[in-house]
Amino acid sequence: MGLALACHPGPALAVTALGCALALGSGLGGPRSALVTAAVLTGQLSVGWCNDAYDARRDADAGRRGKPAADGTVEARAVWAAAAIALALCVPLSLACGALAGAVHLAAVAAAWLYNLRLKATALSWLPYVAGFGALPAAVALSLPGGPWPRWWTVSAGALLGFAAHLADTLPDIAADRAAGIRGLPHRLGARGTRLLLPVPLLGATAVLAFGPPGPPDAGGAAALFLAGAVALAGPALGRRWRKAALAGAVAVAAVDLALLLARGVAGS
Repeated sequence: MGLALACHPGPALAVTALGCALALGSGLGGPRSALVTAAVLTGQLSVGWCNDAYDARRDADAGRRGKPAADGTVEARAVWAAAAIALALCVPLSLACGALAGAVHLAAVAAAWLYNLRLKATALSWLPYVAGFGALPAAVALSLPGGPWPRWWTVSAGALLGFAAHLADTLPDIAADRAAGIRGLPHRLGARGTRLLLPVPLLGATAVLAFGPPGPPDAGGAAALFLAGAVALAGPALGRRWRKAALAGAVAVAAVDLALLLARGVAGS
């Protein structure tokens, strides 16, 4: 149980579900979609376990709860071993999706490991999120027969959602992270600055998906943009009363954007 909790199951399952939905929505078919999903899952497991193992001592010093490697529920070396095994499985699974698709996905996983080991506490903390979320629709598109290039708006929207995910995920823990010596971009902006910035990439992602495809935006895109605007602005506004409001708003907008992604497809014709 401790090892399962140490993998950051919420984010791991959310990103895996996103990859699975994109694969199925792109017409990859059951077996190929299962392969993409397995590659994404093993990559996310490796990232989550790496994060928990690397931060074990710092989390223990800060007295953080719900961190198995920090509270002794599972040994840090066991979590490191699990991360290494998951990463070893991720490599062949990713490359089985296609050489270029696999390389793109493995680059995203490498960026996430770099976040854990180095960039998390720097002003470039946002970069692995942008790279990882932008790479996901690209890897799915490149997994299709013939390896078609991804549409630029799907990659751009994914990157913007990744930036928003970093802000929203970090926002509730800014004070505790600062006390632990972490100085990523959201920590430098502060809670208020992060709340004010968060709607920008959320609205940007939806706008790219609504207006990026050729031709005038359809009713669905306009409705999605209106809904995303309302949710994106409401989340940060309610942040002082409900610390998870901004994150909940980001998840809601991401769901809207996923629907637009599935409707428009991830690969060029």
